[in-house]
Amino acid sequence: MSKSFFSDSVALNSGFNMPRIGLGTWTLTGAVAEECVYHALKVGYRLIDTARYYRNEIDVGNGIRRAIGDGIATREEIFVTTKILPDNHNSPDTAIDDSLRKFGFDYIDLVLIHQPGRWDEETYHALERGVNAGKIRSIGISNYYTPEDFDRIRNIARIVPAVVQNENHPFYQNRELQDYLKHFSTVVESWYPFGGRGNTQKIFGNDTIQQLAEKYSKSPAQIVLRWHIQENYIVIPGSSNKAHIEENFNVFDFRLSEKDMNLIRAVNQNRRFENW
Repeated sequence: MSKSFFSDSVALNSGFNMPRIGLGTWTLTGAVAEECVYHALKVGYRLIDTARYYRNEIDVGNGIRRAIGDGIATREEIFVTTKILPDNHNSPDTAIDDSLRKFGFDYIDLVLIHQPGRWDEETYHALERGVNAGKIRSIGISNYYTPEDFDRIRNIARIVPAVVQNENHPFYQNRELQDYLKHFSTVVESWYPFGGRGNTQKIFGNDTIQQLAEKYSKSPAQIVLRWHIQENYIVIPGSSNKAHIEENFNVFDFRLSEKDMNLIRAVNQNRRFENW
């Protein structure tokens, strides 16, 4: 089986490739979630991100299977991520099986621990068992923000995390963690790449972002996403707006100069908007 289907992707330490940009589905449920996933895949996305906490795995699975049925993509060409909360050390293996059932899939491309918790080490071992059983292809963690946070899991792991998914955006760039993770070929994925609900305009309205949008004849969202991609983040903007879903994917026909990348790097305020 080939492990590379994506024209613009990141090689994970698990041996699989992960698309650089995907659709985040937080707050999307029911028919809206299904339709957004289907539309994203039709536009060209091949990465779909969800979580058990979102309560939309069935809807996401419906959208993916519908796209497969319509010949838009094969299952092998779609990279699916979900997350498991470490809230009960007795249930993570069952949770993996439940997610597979809800999706209607034989395997999940990436499963993350959703956030630190009392049973996160036990949960990580369950993810490793999922890999060994062929139920999961790659594993990782989410909302672990320091090298020390990462090492706590790495030090008990038999499989090094492939991905760390955190809040990242121009106002919170956390290069220390990204530089540290390079030693383990672990990649960083950005949720809330625009700062999240209620904060988007703070980033889009930044003078530097505005000036670059005008210079490149792109939207502020496209400038921010292009910055993420060139900084070697994987990025998962979420939207229920079909036009925005298309706009967010249209970031592969231009490249920011190194000078302009440095301008955005200078925007960093080390400022997170959430505390998950």
